[in-house]
Formats: sequence, structure tokens, C-alpha cells
Amino acid sequence: MKQLRGGGPLPAKATTKQLIKGLAGGFFGILLLGVIGHTTSAPWLMAPFGATCVLLFAASGSPLAQPRNVIGGHLLAASIGLAALYILGDSVPVMALAVGLSIMMMQLFRVVHPPAGANPLVIILAGKAVVGWDFLVTPVLLGSVALVATAAVINNIAEEANWPSYWHGIGRSKQE
Repeated sequence: MKQLRGGGPLPAKATTKQLIKGLAGGFFGILLLGVIGHTTSAPWLMAPFGATCVLLFAASGSPLAQPRNVIGGHLLAASIGLAALYILGDSVPVMALAVGLSIMMMQLFRVVHPPAGANPLVIILAGKAVVGWDFLVTPVLLGSVALVATAAVINNIAEEANWPSYWHGIGRSKQE
């Protein structure tokens, strides 16, 4: 087994099934959003969804790739980005604050999803002329739900698959 500079082993090579799942998931997930967006003339795509696909289809067992994290993380970070843009403006310090607040709030609400950390940047860089509060519905909510639905199909094709690992959206976990 190859060793990294830090001494830990490299991850195992992906199996053919995993490689195909990654290709199919990324392809069909983004294609679905693109086709719906083209058909409805509403924005269904945003750059962070590409990174979401990496987690959903190449690291589907990760807590960061569970529906609660994908949907909740994107909604929370986009809400913070929109609030920052409309209340504080579009300066670099505002972008930095919005990203920091997004990370903190995703941790607080246990919906950490790294691609969602880019949402405030996407929103603030686009500006008020392009992004309004409806951005929370499309692409953020509907797009993340569509990707989760795609992941539910792709990640459960194999007999041993059981995705998602959890969805603790209601009730309390044993760790509280």
C-alpha cells in the first residue's frame, strides 16, 4: 500500500462499479438540472452542485453526502449569502463573513456540506441584479432535492446499497 507523506495509506482504488456510479451520477444529476432549467427557463444549476455530485456519487457514505446535509447545508448557506448581500452589500469582507457564518451555522445545525460553503460567494458575486430571494427555491432547494433523488436511485442500484445512511430531520438523535 502506498504511503502519503503524513504516513497514512492512500484510499483504495475505486472499483469499476464505483467508477461507473460516479460517472452516471454526475452525468445524470447535472443533466437533469440542466434539462429542467432549459425547459422551465428557470435557473436549476449552480457551480456548487458539481461538488455536491462528487460527494453524492463518490463518497455517498460520508455524513457530508447525506440528504439532511445536502439540502439543509445548501439552504442555510444560501440564506446567509442572500441576507448578507441584501443587508450588508457585496464587498470582500461581507463575502468572508457570509462564508464564515455559513460554516458556523452548518456546524450548529449539523448540516455541514462543504459545497454549500461556496453558495454565499456565488450569490454575492452574482449581485442583486441577478439573484433574488427566489434563488432559495430554484436552484437551491429544488436543485438539491433533485440531486438527492438522483442519488437515491444511483446509489441504491447495487444489491448491497442502502443509501442514505441517515436522515435525522425529525426527532432527536441518541447523541444529544
